[in-house]
Amino acid sequence: MKKYLSKIIFALIVVVFIICCCFNAPITEAIGTLWSLLPPVVAIGLALITKEVYSSLFIGILTGGVIYAASTASGFEGMFNAVVNDGIIANIADSYNVGILVFLVVLGTIVVMMNRAGGSRAYGEWAAEHIKTRKGASIATFLLGALIFVDDYFNCLTVGSVMRPVTDKHQISRAKLAYLIDATAAPICIIAPISSWAAAVAGTVDGVNGIQLFIDTIPYNLYALLTIIMVIFIALGDFDYGTMKLHEENARKGDLFTTKNTAYPPDDKPTHTKGKVMDLILPVVILIVMCVLGMVYTGGLFSGTDLITAFAECDASYGLALGSMGAIIIVIVYFLARRVLTFTSCMDSIVAGFKQMVPAILILCFAWTLKTMTGMLEAGPFVSGIVESARAIQILLPLILFVVAIGLSFATGTSWGTFGILIPIVTGVFSADLATTAETGIIPEMVIICISACLAGAVCGDHCSPISDTTIMASTGAQCDHVNHVSTQLPYAFTVAGVCAVGYLISGFIQNVFAVLGISIVLMLVTLFIIRMLTKKSKKA
Repeated sequence: MKKYLSKIIFALIVVVFIICCCFNAPITEAIGTLWSLLPPVVAIGLALITKEVYSSLFIGILTGGVIYAASTASGFEGMFNAVVNDGIIANIADSYNVGILVFLVVLGTIVVMMNRAGGSRAYGEWAAEHIKTRKGASIATFLLGALIFVDDYFNCLTVGSVMRPVTDKHQISRAKLAYLIDATAAPICIIAPISSWAAAVAGTVDGVNGIQLFIDTIPYNLYALLTIIMVIFIALGDFDYGTMKLHEENARKGDLFTTKNTAYPPDDKPTHTKGKVMDLILPVVILIVMCVLGMVYTGGLFSGTDLITAFAECDASYGLALGSMGAIIIVIVYFLARRVLTFTSCMDSIVAGFKQMVPAILILCFAWTLKTMTGMLEAGPFVSGIVESARAIQILLPLILFVVAIGLSFATGTSWGTFGILIPIVTGVFSADLATTAETGIIPEMVIICISACLAGAVCGDHCSPISDTTIMASTGAQCDHVNHVSTQLPYAFTVAGVCAVGYLISGFIQNVFAVLGISIVLMLVTLFIIRMLTKKSKKA
């Protein structure tokens, strides 16, 4: 019975949600109601029940199509048009999405070339000499993730390809690696002023200096800061809990996956025995430099725009695609000059790299389509209406915004879309207070707290959601089964979210960054010490 308990619970949640939808509005009037959140609930519920992500996402998309057709009285033709034309085809044809897919394929190709040239093997041997412990491998993964802060997609895939040989050597499970990658992707980017995330946030607020506002929100972004503390604590303490504990116990016995990993093919074996560490480091450095240059180029750096503004106005997708295309040309020339790969082997790596990224591409395309369906059903305006009704309770508004942002981001799989919806609502609520900002240059503290709560909740929901781009990228970077990554990460994310909820409750009463952040950090550390003590007791028992 215990084996099926979680599945029964998730199934009951989906059934109860459908009943609530029926009470909220008839399905013929579903647009802009609770029905708009049913497709992601179905997809996420099925993924956690069946442990199969592709069919779960597709059924969620079909659910959205059925609801849309019923509410617009367009029948089967309307359903298939919404799913296929407005959903799948439109998302695959979208220039931003294509840029991300190009970057994925190019990165996969570079990783294959590094493996075939012997760079990954050489790096693994070097790391075995210099990184002696599991703690060291975990901290090294965290530090590399913290260094690559310009973009979360770039972070996930680069850190994964570099650190996989090291964490495998020290018997760290792929689920744990995926968590370390995910925890240093969006949570790092959302507190980095020079990043694509800073650009996205800065563009959502009118009438104030967007970058300055973003910097002001950093100390109040509790989820990002406490996640970083948690990663360091768990890495140094070398302990785990929840479903991650089983994965780590199995990894120590030699099983890195726990469940059968059929999504990703094994890494290519080196074809050259004289590969050096530089054959891994230099391609990664070239990729980083070229992608950063590509991003600031799209922001107008070479047309006279300053660096921060160039990041704020960059097109991350086009910049990553442009930079990665330039990087692969340089990397091919480098490997040919080193004579560790032939031209034919380099060209074969393109096909092999594409194959490596097929699972991620398929999941991404389905996830983008599911987001389109929730957009067509107007999930955003429905949630914004809920927040609007809570504006009278300003003291509790940070907590309410944090919780709503988690729910919206979790259901839609997009943090950018979440704070894009909620931040304008916050500025609308505090429009009278912001009216004086243009004259004084001082942004009211409560505005900063509420926007921080939106950002923190958006990242938290994104961190938990199986249909989030960043979560998918983290699974891809670690080459970990996607459902395994989500299920093992949820207890950790919920722990941090619980502490954050207390922090934002306090912030409504004590509008002081030092008090709020200090109390939250102490509470986070106490919580982790208690969890660690309990896990040790259960181990002894």
